[in-house]
Amino acid sequence: MDKTSIIGLLLGLIAVGVGMVLKGVSIMAIVNPAAILIILLGTVAAVTIAFPASVLKKVPALFKILFTEQNETDTKELIAIFGEWANQTRKEGILALEQKLAEVDDPFLSSGLQLAIDGQSPDFIKDIMLEKIDAMEQRHEEGAAIFSQAGTYAPTLGVLGAVIGLIAALGDMSDIDALGQAISAAFVATLLGIFTGYVLWHPFANKLREKSKKEVLQKEIMIEGILSITTGDSKMIVREKLGSLLSSKELAAIKRADTNE
Repeated sequence: MDKTSIIGLLLGLIAVGVGMVLKGVSIMAIVNPAAILIILLGTVAAVTIAFPASVLKKVPALFKILFTEQNETDTKELIAIFGEWANQTRKEGILALEQKLAEVDDPFLSSGLQLAIDGQSPDFIKDIMLEKIDAMEQRHEEGAAIFSQAGTYAPTLGVLGAVIGLIAALGDMSDIDALGQAISAAFVATLLGIFTGYVLWHPFANKLREKSKKEVLQKEIMIEGILSITTGDSKMIVREKLGSLLSSKELAAIKRADTNE
């Protein structure tokens, strides 16, 4: 489970709920079927119009990505694995890695290793694997764009809901007390639109993009590791090359681990 997504969502709900109470507004004021219908169904309708079915069908999978941690190999562990493979390759040749293929769970890494074992040139391997990363980034951006667009539509639909509520409220001004309640209820749609847009949809889009960046970095490390192995680099050189793709903090942690070995 991705704890930050859960914690952020809870904090957002608490912030709005407690803020309403402190302002003297009943939390039950949010329970407005008309406003909920306009915002939620309206946002779904707008997104459905904006994207083809082939993209929209990924939405359940996107929610799973948002609220679960991806099973990725730790970067330090990945660099250590490539260091060992480099040593084995220098001693026994690239074909020695064929027995390692069965142990590799990542399809991207497995395909890259297979290309290296088959004797493909480093330039060919790099081109093929970079094309796969580009295709993956495009798929990820399509998913993030769904939530980004939803975050754009929701606040505007909130204004639309408020306008509809005001039309209904101003239709009968004979009862001042009822008029005040109706105007107050009209702005619930605006509240829901802004909340869902800027506390849910836009942050969801950003979370997907950040997870995509992390996955791209790991795959770039895999590419560099495979290329280093095919050119016969030593374990030390492999670790230096792969470490150059990390932040200084991550690199320092790896060097401390090397010192303790």
